[in-house]
Amino acid sequence: MNTPLTEDNGLWVRRFHPRPDSRVRLVCLPHAGGSASFYFPVSRAMPDTVDVLCVQYPGRQDRRTEPLLDSVQALADKVYEALLPWTDRPIALFGHSMGASLGYEIARRLEQERGIVPAALFASGRRAPSAHRDETVHLRDDDGLVAEMRGLSGTNPQLLGDDEVLRMVLPAIRADYRAAETYRWNPGPALRCPVTTFVGDDDPKVTIEEAAAWSVHTDGPFTQKVFPGGHFFLAQHQTEIVRLMAEQLGAPARA
Repeated sequence: MNTPLTEDNGLWVRRFHPRPDSRVRLVCLPHAGGSASFYFPVSRAMPDTVDVLCVQYPGRQDRRTEPLLDSVQALADKVYEALLPWTDRPIALFGHSMGASLGYEIARRLEQERGIVPAALFASGRRAPSAHRDETVHLRDDDGLVAEMRGLSGTNPQLLGDDEVLRMVLPAIRADYRAAETYRWNPGPALRCPVTTFVGDDDPKVTIEEAAAWSVHTDGPFTQKVFPGGHFFLAQHQTEIVRLMAEQLGAPARA
């Protein structure tokens, strides 16, 4: 594999804390409406043995003028290609909500197309690929979409109160919701990599049972961790989640 020559890989990868001597790379995939900067604290907290790559989707921040991608499969194809230069050492995937579905599809591509078995797939706040729900938030008007975001408490309240900024970001958020809600699992071989799920015990978007169903999607080890909280439980439990991921990847997190 090619070794990366720069601190990012085009527009897709943000490397906030480069660790060129790391043993493993952790790819962080944002939720619907999220950006790479959401994972800045995770990147900062990881030990020097874990190089954190945060993915930036089109249509937000410095990529706000780019065409949007509104399917998980299309996003997976693009992110997979962008990550190939970074596979010179073991790679793990961490996705929250839509990012977990995306992580699963990228892991499939790595295993099936390159024979690269990820060191781990961490699926947070997302039901298993085979656990389907009919959801139509992406079909709501702007007020309905904003109400959904307020209800999940994962978006900065200042952003939700700024009409001008909202008009700029809502198209990308709607495209992400369309991707997440229209995603359908295509049956195929189970993953070979370990899968760990993180789930909130009061998450309206996924039940504990729907998260546990990830176990059928891997022939490797499966672990589930349940936390108090709703859909964005990881904001309150970041320290513990970083510790768990760092331990599974072979190193303690920073104090």
